[in-house]
Amino acid sequence: MTHPVSLKGRARLSDPVHFLALGFGSGLAPRAPGTFGTLAAIPVYLLLAGLPLWGYLVVTAIVCTAGIWICDRAARDFGVHDHPAIVWDEIAGFLVTMIAAPAGLIWIAAGFLLFRFFDIVKPWPIGLLDRRVQGGLGIMLDDLLAGVYAAIVLQILARLPFLT
Repeated sequence: MTHPVSLKGRARLSDPVHFLALGFGSGLAPRAPGTFGTLAAIPVYLLLAGLPLWGYLVVTAIVCTAGIWICDRAARDFGVHDHPAIVWDEIAGFLVTMIAAPAGLIWIAAGFLLFRFFDIVKPWPIGLLDRRVQGGLGIMLDDLLAGVYAAIVLQILARLPFLT
C-alpha cells in the first residue's frame, strides 16, 4: 500500500530538509507513517535524555522551531500540505511528551502510547487547530499540543504512588 497522495519522486533523502521532514526515512513506511516517525523519535530522545533539563529543553525548542520551517519547505516541495510522510512533527511532539519523563523503558513506552493516542484522537483544541492553521506551523502545532497533553498525563502517572 502506498501513501494516499504519492510523493511522485519529489522526496529525496539526499536533501537534508527532506531527510529530516521524512523522519530519517521512517515517514516513507507504507502504513502508519506517523507511528514509524514516532518510533524514529525514540533514539533521538535517548541521545538527549542524558542532558540536564535545561539542555533537553533547548534542543527540543530548536527541534520544534526548526520543524516549522522544515515541514513548510517539505510540504511545498511535495506539493501537499501535511503529507503523511512528513513526520518531523511526530519527532518534535514525542520530545515534548518526554520532557522531564522518568527514566526507563516503561516510561518511554508510556510516552509513545500517550503521544500516539493524543495525535490520533486530536481532542479539543488540537483537531480545531489542525484544520485551521496552515503551513509549517499548522503541521507542527497539532503534534506539539498532542505532546503537551501526553506530557501532562505522563507526569500525572509518574506521580501515582503505585506506579513508582
